[in-house]
Amino acid sequence: MKKLIMAGACLAVIPALLLSGCSQEATSQDQEPESKEKSEMSSDEQAASSPDSATEANYQAIKPSEAAKPLESHYTETQLAEMPTTEAHGDDTKRSVPLGQTLEKGTEDETEGPLQKNRIVSYYGHPDSTSMGILGEYSPEELMEKLKDQTKAYSELDPERPAIPAIELIATVAQRNPGEDGLYMHATADEHIERYAKLAEENNALLILDVQLGRDNIMNQVKSLEKYLKLPYVHLAIDTEFHVKEGQVPGENLGHVDGENVQEAIDYVSNLASENELPDKLVIVHQFADIIISNKEAIHPTENVEVVLNNDGHGIAALKRSGYHQLVHNQPIQYGGFKVFYQKDEPVMTPEEVLELDPAPAFVNYQ
Repeated sequence: MKKLIMAGACLAVIPALLLSGCSQEATSQDQEPESKEKSEMSSDEQAASSPDSATEANYQAIKPSEAAKPLESHYTETQLAEMPTTEAHGDDTKRSVPLGQTLEKGTEDETEGPLQKNRIVSYYGHPDSTSMGILGEYSPEELMEKLKDQTKAYSELDPERPAIPAIELIATVAQRNPGEDGLYMHATADEHIERYAKLAEENNALLILDVQLGRDNIMNQVKSLEKYLKLPYVHLAIDTEFHVKEGQVPGENLGHVDGENVQEAIDYVSNLASENELPDKLVIVHQFADIIISNKEAIHPTENVEVVLNNDGHGIAALKRSGYHQLVHNQPIQYGGFKVFYQKDEPVMTPEEVLELDPAPAFVNYQ
């Protein structure tokens, strides 16, 4: 694994100034945002979302149509010849892995996790906020319908790696208000998590619980979600940019995490899966600037946890491609992820353009 390299001045400026991260307006910790739909789960519904559910992986990829063609057939000879020049920006323009391959060069996957044979397409956000992602813009039922349509677009483009729909729910929201505990974060209500856990289960989708940390540490956040992580279809994401130290405020100061702390969470999830005989898990690590994660060489997958390094950030498409090249292609861990912003990207990259990236993102999330 390559050691962490501080990118040049161009990269250091690009993510900070042009590719801001989630760019979300934190809600007050003292007043939880008003829900568009109040969920009252029956005892039977709660039981369906309890950690006692069956431990078999029940996700299902969206099948491509019979007319779907292999990935390379969707590009002209000129496009194929120019890949990945469009993202290299003067760096090595030779593709590191064949078009469509999701495993990064020199890495392996020893798990039976969902990324072995599939891609994951997720919708990100919080049900009580339209400014934090698409998840808050629609009712759960409408959201799932749109998510399945977006997921199918990737299955049609790459039928050899059909895509699985996933909901990425922000389980702890970073705040500009310190709150009573001074941690600058607010835990999402259990009723929201349970509602979307049930929605995912009923639709053979995955639920990814995202932690934004504030001044709390990663392990406290992960342990607080243990009862959900014991569900066979629930996975973890870490929003590194919101982890700030004393004297700093999430959303005003750029956060930072140490790779060793990230790996501690990965190992914890790995042990949780092993000890509870759960299907192999997925841990997604969000980043949009090189300086957010130090000691990145400490991060690695395990025998039952797949690891995705997800390139966040909205802005100009060419700069997003360059960011992916620098932060994922040049610093391989296992799988690459790529975030697309429906409202803030210029322009919004198409699935065809996303899959041109080197390596092809195994995880694509929409905000």
